[in-house]
Amino acid sequence: MRTTSGPPGFGPSAPGLGGRVRAVFLVGFMGAGKTSVGMALAGRLGWRFEDLDQRIQAREKRTIEQIFRQSGEAEFRRLEQEALRELLSSLGTSPRVVALGGGAFVQPENSALLESTGLPTVFLDASPEELYRRCRQESVERPLRKEEAEFQRLYQARRPHYLKAAVRVETGGKTVEAVAAELAGTLGLP
Repeated sequence: MRTTSGPPGFGPSAPGLGGRVRAVFLVGFMGAGKTSVGMALAGRLGWRFEDLDQRIQAREKRTIEQIFRQSGEAEFRRLEQEALRELLSSLGTSPRVVALGGGAFVQPENSALLESTGLPTVFLDASPEELYRRCRQESVERPLRKEEAEFQRLYQARRPHYLKAAVRVETGGKTVEAVAAELAGTLGLP
């Protein structure tokens, strides 16, 4: 995994990707900035932005919180994998930046599926204290955000999975625009 230099094969004319990167997948814990950085990166590149959780909510016609409460986490993970497969099959020639939910990349089936595409995955990281602070400032309901000690335990349990992403970018103390610019440079995208 790289943090400052571009990974081999991920530039705009990368071999084995039909000559062009057609998607970038952002992974990381809740509060890492996947949605805000994803929107900024997509805007910078002139690409489409997609949030996998929003796709799931549109398909199910209920919020993530409602899915967790009414159907449980196992059912949510099944729906998440279905949505990811559907998204991957719809990539075509329209490039996009995709934000995955905090637990999506942790699921072995999802990370293997993404790895098989050869498309770049990026771990947006920050300290668990900063992530918790960001989450507390949001009005978004997060089903797995608990008290701080449990939040940190979940972060520590998931972090080894996130570290399997092709690239890691530290977001702590940086603006959304600075992270998007760093990420574009690291991936060799315009």
